Amino acid sequence: MAASQPVPENPPILSLGDAFYDAVRPAEFPSAIPRFLNQRWANRTGLAEVDWERHFARFQPLPSNLPTPLALRYHGHQFRHYNPDLGDGRGFLFAQVRDDRGRLLDLGTKGSGKTPYSRNGDGRLTLKGGVREVLATEMLEALGVNTSKSFALFETGEALWRGDEPSPTRSAVLTRLSHSHVRIGTFQRLAYFEDAGSIERLVTYCLQHLYSEQPGANASANATRLLELVCSSTSTLAASYIAAGFVHGVLNSDNINITGESFDYGPWRFATVWDEEFTAAYFDEAGLYAFGRQPEAIHWDVAQLAGCLALIGEAPALSDLLASWPARFEEALIGRLIARLGVAAEEDDRALVSAMLKALRSRKVGIDRFFFDWRGGRIPPSEEYDDPLFDDLRAALEGRQRQLRHPYWGDEAPCSMLIDEVEFIWAAIADGDDWSPFELKIEAIRRFGDAMAADA
Repeated sequence: MAASQPVPENPPILSLGDAFYDAVRPAEFPSAIPRFLNQRWANRTGLAEVDWERHFARFQPLPSNLPTPLALRYHGHQFRHYNPDLGDGRGFLFAQVRDDRGRLLDLGTKGSGKTPYSRNGDGRLTLKGGVREVLATEMLEALGVNTSKSFALFETGEALWRGDEPSPTRSAVLTRLSHSHVRIGTFQRLAYFEDAGSIERLVTYCLQHLYSEQPGANASANATRLLELVCSSTSTLAASYIAAGFVHGVLNSDNINITGESFDYGPWRFATVWDEEFTAAYFDEAGLYAFGRQPEAIHWDVAQLAGCLALIGEAPALSDLLASWPARFEEALIGRLIARLGVAAEEDDRALVSAMLKALRSRKVGIDRFFFDWRGGRIPPSEEYDDPLFDDLRAALEGRQRQLRHPYWGDEAPCSMLIDEVEFIWAAIADGDDWSPFELKIEAIRRFGDAMAADA
């Protein structure tokens, strides 16, 4: 399909009214050194020929788009504690565009300066944080996870002080492409003020512009329909995290997008082995957002949305949908694990998935290695699998092998994104301003993504 053009006039976000956001000014940075430009997604959104520095480092408005950046207002639960002092504190909505599928996408920022919600923060992003987010989004996209896309990363020439990394450290500004920045926390803020009218308006916006559905005249029915869509998309997101071996780290309700798209990557990690207690954030001392507890966390966040929608919807119908979430997750997890294994789905894949999980939980091999070796149902000859615990997997895969065409599957080792690799990439940048490991990794990840797509 041909790439679309930026939304020509009156971006849909403006239909919500200024009660949902605050107009802000971007920071003025000493310099703007391009470190990552996502030409692939620029082509898909009609932005291939734009002046990258002008629009994504200086944030001059795109033609006929938002005249000024907007800091969105929201609340949220952070580690289960309600916080009414949130909102876009170091980012804003810069523009809205459409991709080659016709989806409405937001161009949002991270590290673009102070807003009314910055609290005591400086509104900036460290270069390391920007590099980590690019790596996370590229790897998740390759794995088929519904994720925001890192669109542009510029180094900005400021020295930042942080308590969790050596300081002073280098600064950056990131622009990311997202299928909406409306969060569960956006609804929570409106419920906090008991603003049923604004909740109704936001439900209509989400159905019409984010899910491409025509809202009806019945506000209660619209609320029920939106929760059904969110239950489906978020249960799939949770399943995708598990199948990818990914730990987001901070699944607060202000970090859950209403479209079920993953975004905002801070202390993320990919698990080396299948360890359900593995955490990404050093400050997650109770393991609330551990690898194996991520479905529980996302389900809990969706429950907060259901409570907000009860202001305009029928509680029993909303409750029934919420109760359906675990079954939706289980079904989605089966689908995502089968997809990563690369075999055709069958009517009942539970026995195969059970055998896969038995093998993964043994921790005989890492997650990435396991899926690489068994991709397409092939039976690896490695001594690592010469163990009876893999017998069930071999039996379940009998007759389900398929030919793999992409040369990636003949490599000696899988493409991965473990913490040691991330730190190696950053060390090369921090110590010698050597960007070649970063650039080579992006190439490797995209080749991996091409292989996953070609042999899906």
